[in-house]
Amino acid sequence: MKAARAAIAFTVLAACVVPPSARGARPMVTDDARIVDARACQLETWTRRNNESTEYWALPACNPSGNLEITVGGARTNEAGETRTTDELVQAKTIFRNLEEGGLGIGLAAGTIRHPHREQKTGWPGDPYAYVPISAAFAEGNWVSHVNVGASRRSDEGRTVATWGWGNEVRLRPDLFFIPEVFHSDPGRPSYQVGLRYWIVKDVLQVDATYGNKLVSDANARWFSIGLRILTPPLLR
Repeated sequence: MKAARAAIAFTVLAACVVPPSARGARPMVTDDARIVDARACQLETWTRRNNESTEYWALPACNPSGNLEITVGGARTNEAGETRTTDELVQAKTIFRNLEEGGLGIGLAAGTIRHPHREQKTGWPGDPYAYVPISAAFAEGNWVSHVNVGASRRSDEGRTVATWGWGNEVRLRPDLFFIPEVFHSDPGRPSYQVGLRYWIVKDVLQVDATYGNKLVSDANARWFSIGLRILTPPLLR
């Protein structure tokens, strides 16, 4: 547990000193170099409460081939008394090196996300993106750190922006994890998020809760989220 406490202190400090200037297993935005088990599926769903809106997300994913995870989902947002579809996402992800083999994992993810309320002229294919997730395990697996480096195309603006993230999973006990991260996926300052992930039924049912905000920002950009993750046994043939 000394290693876990040291990891917590290190990651929180790092998130605070990153100068102003990606999607993993809930509740992280920074992705991990892991995918759903072969022929299995998962559902990640969560509610995110922003200052003036509430988002309702659902991202089902399956791995039909053994090393290719396909995610198709999106979000509906309630704002000013109106609820509408605001995000539609399609993504494919593969792994080149498994995290379990030597404590280092490397993968590649690519996809597109469409914002119907914003992209009135472009429609599909939306905003294509790609990134490389890298994960490394420390302290006998009690601390796993994830780094993402990638790019996203802003179709309505006609420009490509760099994206990055650094996230961490710190095991507090067998069923409870502390999740701090810092990431940059939108214009302006990077964002940070801290939260807890808890296994109700190990490797089957998980809940989480987070708080996030822009670095060096006021309360207008903050958010709270609560989520649920369900994993299935292999069921695809």
